[in-house]
Order: sequence, then C-alpha cells, then structure tokens
Amino acid sequence: MHLPNDGLFILLSSCVLIAAAIFDLRYQKIPNKLTFPTMVISLAYFGATRGLEGLLFSAGGILLGMAILIIPYLMGGMGAGDVKLLGAVGAVLGPFGVFNVFVLTGIIGGIYAVLFLIVNRKRSKGSFLRLATMIKTFVRTGQFIYIPAPKNEKKIKLCYGIAIALGALCTIAWKLSYHGFPISTFQ
Repeated sequence: MHLPNDGLFILLSSCVLIAAAIFDLRYQKIPNKLTFPTMVISLAYFGATRGLEGLLFSAGGILLGMAILIIPYLMGGMGAGDVKLLGAVGAVLGPFGVFNVFVLTGIIGGIYAVLFLIVNRKRSKGSFLRLATMIKTFVRTGQFIYIPAPKNEKKIKLCYGIAIALGALCTIAWKLSYHGFPISTFQ
C-alpha cells in the first residue's frame, strides 16, 4: 500500500500533525477535533480509493497506533490525546507506517526529554535527587523503595504530541522523497 498520491490529503494530514503539536505545546492537550476527523476521513479516503484493502489498511493502522501507546497511557506516562494522535497517524500511514513513526518518535522523544530536563534543570533537581536516592538504596539493599514527590512540587510535563508529530512528518517526508515509497516495505 502506497502513500496517497493525492497531494491535498498529504498536506491536510501534515497540517493536522502541526496543529496537534502546537495544541500540545500550548495547552498540553491534543483535541479530539483533530484526531477523530483524521481517522474518519482516512478510513473513508482509503475505503473509497482502494476498497476493502484500503479500509483494512487504515483501520489496522488506527488499531496498532493506539495499541502501541495504550500501556504507557494506562500507567499515567502520557495523555489520551497522544494515544489518539498515534491512532490518527496510523489511519493515514497504515500499520507498517505507524510502527515506523513509533520508532522515530521514541528516538525524537528521548532527545526531547533530555533537552527538556537540561533546560528545566532547576525544576527537575528534586526529581533527580529522589531518583538517585532510590537507585542508591536499591543497589545497597536490593529493595526498591519509592520516594514520592512532595505535594507542593509542580510536575514537569513533556508534550509528547510534538515527538509524535515530528516522527510522522519525518516518515512522510522520507516516503515522499522516494516517490511514494510503499508502506508495505516496512515489514
């Protein structure tokens, strides 16, 4: 299955990704008004242009994209908007494309997290000290003892939608540079 040849579809998908990153950065939320219509439009587009195969391609991407991030969401590591955004990306790029985005997002997200902690080192100093104490205690005693943050400490929140958007945009650009490189080759 190839990327859509319709430049307008690719442009609209890219605009949704940019908007999601901006919303996540500004409001720390990714609105359903971006993710759900992207899923529905992608399902309709691929169903109309490629029949049942296209519909299954898009639906499979949604399911895999959301399944990949559901455990981190359930553990409190990210918001539901991030899960839905990766599902929307899957609707556009299909299962193999969304997996590629997930890998790139992990790399970009790791770099983003390190840079974020460096920039916010004063706010994150307490977190580092607690983590170091927990690790030191574990190494010395073999027991993991969790040290909770003080109630008045403000949590540092990463906007992971930015990493997802960058991973998806890089994937789209890479595929377009190979003239609609088939998504199925990510197998």
